[in-house]
Amino acid sequence: MRESFRTRLFRWGFNLWPCYRGTGARVTFIASDWREVRVRLPLSWRTRNYVGTIFGGSLYGAVDPFYMIMLMENLGPEVVVWDKAASIRFRKPGRGALRATFRLDEGELVEIRRLLQEQPKVDRTYTVTLEDAAGGLHAEIQKVIHISLRQPSC
Repeated sequence: MRESFRTRLFRWGFNLWPCYRGTGARVTFIASDWREVRVRLPLSWRTRNYVGTIFGGSLYGAVDPFYMIMLMENLGPEVVVWDKAASIRFRKPGRGALRATFRLDEGELVEIRRLLQEQPKVDRTYTVTLEDAAGGLHAEIQKVIHISLRQPSC
């Protein structure tokens, strides 16, 4: 899958957005169908903590919004999507650049739509990892996403 002009523009804008720029991370790819996003988090003066490794807030901030945005883009405007909870498990210190890849498959989207036909809201849990170039696991983040049908306005 490739980036579209629209997702490339979103990626550029997102990387300039002060809230995300402050994490020190950069979005490197957004698939045209919003089912894959890639992020890179370097070790730099902006992300380095007191002991010389990547700051925990940068680790979490680098991955925070993406499952919510991906679901919003894929499920459409009739669905409300919110971050509900998150947890991070630090596995080993980040002493170099780390990467994360977010993926949604069609089966997951079909399941969410099916569940929303049976109940007014659903919570889904997603896991993303931050890894180094060799595939070493540095952090594991779980995101709980709340999804519900938008209520009609009066």
